[in-house]
Formats: sequence, C-alpha cells, structure tokens
Amino acid sequence: MIVAVLLAGGSGSRMGANKPKQFLEVNGKTILEYTIEAFADNKNVDEICIVSKADFVHDVEQIVERHCKENKDGSLYSKVKRILPGGKERYDSSLAAINAYQDDNTKLLLHDAVRPLVTQRIIDDCIQALDEYNAVDVAIPCTDTIIQVTEHGTICQTPSRSTLRNVQTPQGFRRGTIRLAYEKALKDPSFQTTDDCGVVFKYLPETPIKVIDGDVRNIKITYPNDLLLLQN
Repeated sequence: MIVAVLLAGGSGSRMGANKPKQFLEVNGKTILEYTIEAFADNKNVDEICIVSKADFVHDVEQIVERHCKENKDGSLYSKVKRILPGGKERYDSSLAAINAYQDDNTKLLLHDAVRPLVTQRIIDDCIQALDEYNAVDVAIPCTDTIIQVTEHGTICQTPSRSTLRNVQTPQGFRRGTIRLAYEKALKDPSFQTTDDCGVVFKYLPETPIKVIDGDVRNIKITYPNDLLLLQN
C-alpha cells in the first residue's frame, strides 16, 4: 500500500498570520486543500494520512467532510483515511503516522503539508524508487555558494556546489525502515533531527538513500510572498 502522509503540525510563525499557514486561503482554498488534492489526484496513492496540530484536528476533519459531502460520487477527499494529532516536535508527527500502520512493506511518502506545488512527476518518481530502495529523498541542486563557518563566524570551508542539494519533500520510506531508524534514534539521548531521511542516514548508515530530482516550484510556503506562487 502507498500512503501519502501530510505533515500539517507547523505553527507558521514566520508567516505572521493568526492561524497556522496550512489553513491560509488562496483563491478560496486553503494551502492544505491544494496539497491534499495533489496526492489524491495521483492514481498510485492508495490513501492519505494527515497529521495536524492537536488543536486543529477538528478543522482538518471539517475540510475533508465538507468536500466528501459536496462530491458524494467519488470525491478525491475520500482517500483521506486518517487524521491524527501530532506532537511538540516535527518528528512526533512523523512517528504518529509511522505508528498508525502495521505492515512494514507499506510505502510512506512523508510530505510537508505546506508544499502544495509538488508535481505528479515527483510523486511518481518517489513511488517508483521505493521499488528498489527503502528510503528516498527529493532535492534540487544548490544555486548559491554555500560556506561553512566557525563558531567565531569566519569561513572554514567552501564545499563544492556540484555535490550539494537543497532538500524538499516528499521523503519516501518502506515503513519498516523508517520505524527501525526511529527506534534507534529515540534511544540516543542526544537525538536531534530536522528531517526523516536524516534519521535514516544517521541511525541506519548501511541503508542507501536514493535522491530524485525535485522542482524549483516545490517550495515550502514560509513567507507571505510565497503565496503569490499559488495565485498564478
């Protein structure tokens, strides 16, 4: 089974809005709705799981219920099978979805709910790569020079751009792989992470992570100006 997991637990503080950015509307539709529809429209995705901030689970349920009632004869939103509360940290949301499924062969596509412009090509490539790999990342080449600095704020290294990538989502996993990686990570008292592939890379170093090409438009909506991309 192929499950798209939409991680919608962020607060969106940098957006400066009075509600999480996934609930901001553009052209009469929330960012979350755009993202749900991108995955629901993919014929290879069997179901969708949404992990929300606990205080907004009801809001997500209302969005899904409204669409299902308005389109009784085959709403795309009927693919949404689970709406789960997340936790304090981003990885708590990932774990909520991982623990909601039992089959270790399930393919999980963990995606930022505020990346509504993900393409069908990216989704398809992730799913196809999971036929051969147990972990898949999405990334685009870095266009800016990256520097590494010391604790004193001086340059200590300038890595070659040819080997650097900017990470996007979805990140795909066989459920058994990401489950085992987190089991090991949670036993580490110094565990910190910002993304799920990083957990696999650190705690299952023998597991190759396939990197597929992302898209420059597949941005994470972060600042008010980013909303302009959805308006076009």
